Order: sequence, then C-alpha cells, then structure tokens
Amino acid sequence: MDYQAITYSLEGGIARITLNRPDVMNALNSQMRAEITHAVQEAGAEARVLVMTGAGQAFCSGQDLGDGGTAANIDLERTLRDEYVPMLRAIFDCAVPTIAAVNGAAAGAGANLALAADVVIASEDAYFIQAFTRIGLIPDAGGTYWLPRQIGAAKAMGVALFADRISAVQAADWGMIYETAPAEGFEAHWQARAAHLAKGPTVAYRHLKTAIRSSFSNDLETQLLLEAQLQGKCGQTRDFQEGVLAFLEKRPAAYEGR
Repeated sequence: MDYQAITYSLEGGIARITLNRPDVMNALNSQMRAEITHAVQEAGAEARVLVMTGAGQAFCSGQDLGDGGTAANIDLERTLRDEYVPMLRAIFDCAVPTIAAVNGAAAGAGANLALAADVVIASEDAYFIQAFTRIGLIPDAGGTYWLPRQIGAAKAMGVALFADRISAVQAADWGMIYETAPAEGFEAHWQARAAHLAKGPTVAYRHLKTAIRSSFSNDLETQLLLEAQLQGKCGQTRDFQEGVLAFLEKRPAAYEGR
C-alpha cells in the first residue's frame, strides 16, 4: 500500500507506524484507518515489535468529524463496524508486542487507539480524554472495553461521563497506561523499550499475551491449565534452550523468535 495518512518503517526488527496528519492533530479519517489496519498486519508478519506514535504535537485527536459527511448523515454504526473494528482487531491480534508511544494529546477514539496496544508509554506532557459526551456520544473504539479493565468501573464511569482531561502522569498512577517519560528524550526512551522487546523471545511474548487476556474470562483451574499448555509450547522453542544456556554461561541471550 502507498501510505498517505501514515508513515511506516521497519528497522532493527522494530516496525514504526506514525500517524501523519499533524495539521488536524492526526485525526482519524477513513483512509488513515485503512492504512493503519494494513500496516499493523504488515508489521505482524515482518517485525518483532510494533510502535505507533504521532507526528507533530499530538498522538491522535480522534475521529475526523469532517470525514464522511455531516452530523446529520454520517453513519457511525457502519463506520465503527466496518472501519474501526478491523483496525482495532488487527492491533489486538498482532502477533508481536505493540507499543503506543503517546507523544501528545490522545482524545476520543485516539485515546482508545492507544489503549488497544499491549503497552502504552506516554510523554509526561501528554494527556488522555474520553471526549465523547461533549458531543452527545458514548465512548467507542473499544473505550467501554479497555477502561473498566484497566482502571475499574468507578473511574471508567467518571472518565466517560465527565469527559475530564487525564494527564499522562495521572493515567499511569491509575494503571490506565504503563509508564510516562520526560518530554525531553521521550522518543529515545520508547525506542529503547522497543529495542528491548525486539531482542526478546517473541514466541513467549505471543503466548504471554494470550494468557493474560484469557485470565479475565477463565476460572482458576482453566487458567492454570492454559498456563501449562502455553508454557509447554514455550519450553519446546529454541529460545528457551538459548535462554537457559545464556543464564548458565552468564551472557546475554541471543533470541531468534523461534
């Protein structure tokens, strides 16, 4: 695909998707959603880790309200079903670890695009806002799924109802995101995080994601059996053999992802 609304690069096993409409704070239009979906699938097939970030001062300001018609005729159900669902599923199902490097404002669907990633790292001057009720809508793009799981029903309800701006530092304190980093040096920080994962045992990472996500719907016995099954698969990999050997030889492991 000839990307227009995003940029895509692959270097050192790290795939980078940059939302690239800085003149509108990287608002999501139909073209951008299709390009993100395609790029995430591409990254899952050729990278060892995927990072999503934004060009300019914002991460993503959410749905481009000028895309797809006026408020009177826009079909939000179709847009969410046919365009957002494939994009979010691609991120959720990505075979490699995904990082959202939130460099600035993450609003509405843009906030929930970030929360769809496995790990969210935000600049200390970034913020998140579920702005939907300000225009008579409910959180979408997975907001009603991610938020209660990450910060609990009480905070999720308040964040959604009041549409308050949540600073990156507060989001980290609440458990909405993994961590923050100073604005100065932010890119170097997330690049180091991505490089760490790119050098890691990617098969184990894939099974780890399955285990943690399954825990929300499994009872204890089912989860323990799933752990045993997935650990058995990890134990059959060359990466496990290499990890043990590197530990015994007191050297860094050279993981191959198999």
